[in-house]
Amino acid sequence: MAIAPANPFEQLAFNLASLIEDGMVVYVGTGLPMVGALLAKKTHAPNITMVYESGGQDPWEGPMPWSVGGAATFRRSALTLEMPHSFAMAANGYVDICFQGAAQIDMYGNLNTHFIGGGFHDFKHRLSGSGGGNDLASLTEKVVLVGLQDASKFPAKLDFLTSPGHLTGGDSRQKAGLLGQGPIAVVSQLGIMDFHPVSKRMRIKAINTGLNAEICQACTGFELLMPDGEIEQIPIPPDDVLTVLREEVDPQKIFIQFPPRVK
Repeated sequence: MAIAPANPFEQLAFNLASLIEDGMVVYVGTGLPMVGALLAKKTHAPNITMVYESGGQDPWEGPMPWSVGGAATFRRSALTLEMPHSFAMAANGYVDICFQGAAQIDMYGNLNTHFIGGGFHDFKHRLSGSGGGNDLASLTEKVVLVGLQDASKFPAKLDFLTSPGHLTGGDSRQKAGLLGQGPIAVVSQLGIMDFHPVSKRMRIKAINTGLNAEICQACTGFELLMPDGEIEQIPIPPDDVLTVLREEVDPQKIFIQFPPRVK
């Protein structure tokens, strides 16, 4: 019997999982990045090592953590570190890829998690701040950005720069002395964006089935670059992958329920 097709959150998690290769060390963020990483581990990448910001290193399989500080992230971990040492995993080159969300993402992959509107002392909405975001953005080899894409969340100019991406583009990140490649992709409900290899401007790489470039641009506050060839169409998740996602990864629908639960 056919199962219900993927909702936008499930498609997003599937797209995140597709960027994880077997054997990678993955620095996992709260929410859909945890779903994507666990989905990858249960499907095509069983040998990844999952590193959590709060200190759990490669915990045993268990229930879906409610955050990167949840008890499940420490379940029979091979190693438990204090947070500075957990970030040092990235600084010392042990992390292959990390996932980061933000309230705002600009055309160069810079992130804002501080405030929306106004200034530092007269903001309209105060957010969580950096946490470990700046550490990961500055130190990890590859960064994948995660967010629900609309013009307010993908503005031409950030209200505050919390965590660096490609800064002002070109080689500005390297000149600033930051480690790693910086952002390599952005995964949203629309598909996957990447960054032009020279200008470091965000561009469309692949779009979810049923969408098009015009929809992507309408959901973005700056001009998206287009790829040289045809835009790749991302397939819908197959039934066997959706079954793993729904029954094994997040059976309580903590993060994949759509519309999300009202808190």
